[in-house]
Amino acid sequence: MLLKVENLSVHYDGMQALGGVSLEVHEGETVSIVGSNGAGKSTLINSISGTRKLSGGKIFFEGKDITAIPAHERVPMGIVQVPEGRRLFPLMSVEENLLLGSVHKEAKKYRNETLQEVYQLLPRLEERKNQVAKTLSGGEQQMVAIGRALMSRPKLLMFDEPSLGLSPLLVKNLFALIQQISQRGITIMLVEQNVKQTLQIVDRSYVLENGLITIEGTGRDLLNDSHVKKAFLGM
Repeated sequence: MLLKVENLSVHYDGMQALGGVSLEVHEGETVSIVGSNGAGKSTLINSISGTRKLSGGKIFFEGKDITAIPAHERVPMGIVQVPEGRRLFPLMSVEENLLLGSVHKEAKKYRNETLQEVYQLLPRLEERKNQVAKTLSGGEQQMVAIGRALMSRPKLLMFDEPSLGLSPLLVKNLFALIQQISQRGITIMLVEQNVKQTLQIVDRSYVLENGLITIEGTGRDLLNDSHVKKAFLGM
């Protein structure tokens, strides 16, 4: 098992954001966390990344308890996030942004090789490699954010609302890209509001409601679940 989360709880100013969440992600899987706004999805991903302080619970990665390990030490272990809103360095070039993903020692050793792999996967980025990031379209900026994460050579790649603000065509391309990344053997955790398209590409999914996991199952199971249909698919 790659990731195991046990009884995770998080509070903000005394308010409960997560209330005893447990889940697991196996190597090579694509797993999604679906839920409405404010359900705690981003809080969960940030907790796994180490950027959100826990009130309780434990996180294990490759069998090791990483609960107390700081965020910057989790990246070299292989836990990498594509954050909501991309968070690029706007005045730096595409390639400079990409290279920032490979600053830790393990990724640095393979920097040139990984960069070529990223350009192969995302040829538009090579065409735009000298362009300043802020001049790119929203879709291109999202590609840079994904490319930068891949430069860290992740074992677990977590996406936080990657389709936000993208056109339907770009959303379709994004989901195809996530499948391509999965086919390269990278384990994926996907937090996404586009529930229908998400459930069509994932192996398993967890439904998060009010900080609690209420349903879990395969993507197909959840697409056919009456509560999921009513709550998230408008059916």
